[in-house]
Amino acid sequence: MQDRLTPNQHIQSDEVARIGVFDSGVGGLTVLQEIYRQLPHESVLYFGDTARVPYGNRSAAEILKFTRETLDWMVQQRVKMAIMACNTSSALALETVRDEYDLPILGVILPGARAAARQGRRIGVIATPATVNSNAYLHAIREANPTAQVWQVACPEFVPLIENNRLEEPYTLEIAKEYIQPLLDRSIDTLVYGCTHYPHLEPILRKFVPSTVKFVNPAIDVVAAAAKELNLLGIQSHSNALSTKFIVSGDPQQFAQLATQWLPTQPLVEQITLPTVTVS
Repeated sequence: MQDRLTPNQHIQSDEVARIGVFDSGVGGLTVLQEIYRQLPHESVLYFGDTARVPYGNRSAAEILKFTRETLDWMVQQRVKMAIMACNTSSALALETVRDEYDLPILGVILPGARAAARQGRRIGVIATPATVNSNAYLHAIREANPTAQVWQVACPEFVPLIENNRLEEPYTLEIAKEYIQPLLDRSIDTLVYGCTHYPHLEPILRKFVPSTVKFVNPAIDVVAAAAKELNLLGIQSHSNALSTKFIVSGDPQQFAQLATQWLPTQPLVEQITLPTVTVS
């Protein structure tokens, strides 16, 4: 891998110092939406690794490789902070790469787990198979609240359904009920979106999940943590000349068409091939 740079070395000016946000696809848009809401003066570099989506069925070695490739590229793009807007990467790679990069890197699991532990006592977690198998949410919630009861369900079909724009199909509601019912049978009081794609499913889940069940969207909490970190490091932006640069590894037109439903305007999307191709 390339030589690492310190944050001060790769922040040339407030205008070019973006927050890097990365995910396997459109899931990270839930984090981007929270940046727009909580950090309205920050510019963002968004990367969706759509050529290799989904991440949730891949091995830990693959996830670590993909994460390093993305972070190497983001350092080249001079980001001042990286938000790992992917629960699978957060579960399997975050602790390793934090020791390898002189750059603040935030993951979604710990902030989300702490929020769940504050809200509930009978907590259900829906996530990718890799995240569930890591038990990252289970351990983090119990660390925050040892008395909490936690149940996890792997939902391997959710990300492909979302990435292929099949939210309105009857099958999506059917499979959602199949995944969630075992948690409802446990009388959960809290449901954690253990994948950043899953908040896109909320209109569907609201059709059958009781109103007494509280939803936890870790995107809200990771961006709140990012705001504190930016302030602590003194690298927050105060600019009004904001922009978001969208980059994907797969089909940029497909991403733009899918993302439009969750963004204020249709994004202009560029394509790169990691790890060798860079953009200005």
